[in-house]
Amino acid sequence: MNLDTLEQLYINELRDLYSAENQLLKALPKMAKGASSPELKDAFEKHLEQTTGHVERLEQIFEQLDENPKGKTCHGMKGLIEEGSEILKEDGEDSVLDAGIIVAAQKVEHYEIASYGSVRTFANLLNQEEAARLLQSTLDEESETNEILNRLAESIVNPEAVRETELAEAGSNRSRS
Repeated sequence: MNLDTLEQLYINELRDLYSAENQLLKALPKMAKGASSPELKDAFEKHLEQTTGHVERLEQIFEQLDENPKGKTCHGMKGLIEEGSEILKEDGEDSVLDAGIIVAAQKVEHYEIASYGSVRTFANLLNQEEAARLLQSTLDEESETNEILNRLAESIVNPEAVRETELAEAGSNRSRS
């Protein structure tokens, strides 16, 4: 595809997002399963439902544009998901692993926030008002998910990880004595 016009770039980036969201539909259940915190599991399950809606919104936009959503692989999301998968394979304290899962999930959210913000701006510039509205709805949900992950990290997961780290260090110091 040539990128000679903003509309071509817009469609290209929408395809990238479509690929990214479909990759997430497969990754989020694994993240939920790998989380030990019930609140974190719930956040991933809720975001899985939202992600289904994100795909549907993108399909609506492609339908309005009379374009096919397929044909592009989002390599950025593929890499972020691979990074997150590495955390899921690690052994360690549950809350520390949950903290790592949150880091991986926030990287994904930040990637999506940047992407949706850009395509929403393109939609506005191209007078695609309905598409801009749909993209803004998704952008709002991605931002909300990021805030939920922040709250979970700050109030539950990270403090528990600190406690588990202190206990592990205290046990390690006792065994050296």
